[in-house]
Amino acid sequence: MAAKPAHGQARAPINKTCKIFIGGKFPRTESGRYYLFSNNSESAPYTANICRSSRKDFRNAVVAARAAQNGWATASAYLRGQILYRIAEILEGRREQFASELKLQGASTRQANSEVDASIDRLVYFAGWSDKYQQIFSTVNPVSSSHFNFSVLEPSGVVAVLSPECDPMQFGLLALVSNIAPVIVGGNTCVLLAEETHPLTAISLAEVLQASDVPGGVVNILTGSKSELVDFFASHKDVNCIVHSEANNANSTRIQQLASENLKRVVQRPVAQWHGETMQNPYLIKDTQEVKTTWHPIGS
Repeated sequence: MAAKPAHGQARAPINKTCKIFIGGKFPRTESGRYYLFSNNSESAPYTANICRSSRKDFRNAVVAARAAQNGWATASAYLRGQILYRIAEILEGRREQFASELKLQGASTRQANSEVDASIDRLVYFAGWSDKYQQIFSTVNPVSSSHFNFSVLEPSGVVAVLSPECDPMQFGLLALVSNIAPVIVGGNTCVLLAEETHPLTAISLAEVLQASDVPGGVVNILTGSKSELVDFFASHKDVNCIVHSEANNANSTRIQQLASENLKRVVQRPVAQWHGETMQNPYLIKDTQEVKTTWHPIGS
């Protein structure tokens, strides 16, 4: 038991240890490695221990995502939309916590409140598309033979997401939501690597996901070094799609090369302002979907 500080002495704070999120649980990284997050603020200093995930952690996350994928893909579109709406409800109830963490990550009060509000609204937006995007993107195709020919979207499967690096006007939460929501609303499961310098909101979002109705394994969140893990994300044979925002041509080319080994789909999001309208449209759902075309004969 820690000794009680003497009267008049300030007690030493206990740094929070932020665990990773795999299969609906919060294990410690198997490597036992951590890095120190510090906001370097004189007025409100804050430090936390952040897990430095390993290749084994990523493999465990992919196993959890694959195990959850079939059940999530076969859930009704209405149910998936309701679950996304539930995430938004919980985030609304914890908006002060998230605003506080965004400020620890460098946002002003106005910026933090704006980012939390935009994140909640974006979840509601994609929840509303859950039972509508099929009608928009599915088609009946004209053919010259005696067949019905129609195309529908199906989830790709397990999607790896490299969270984009934040520019000086973005602080981590909205980019996370904007990448996770369109992936899972379409029936995919995902493994996400949080942005290394803005990890706090990623861990808190994992706590929101666990408290909501999202089945374990549908979303898995790792923290750590992108340079260490990017090759594993791109090359893993049981990952069907990778989403990234790498602006560096060498990094982007490397991801393309490794992904080609199992014909993994690569979705490169533009380095964009996440508050913009381009990051709020149903085409983000389509990005991680496959088109299935069926031929059905007509007549005897």
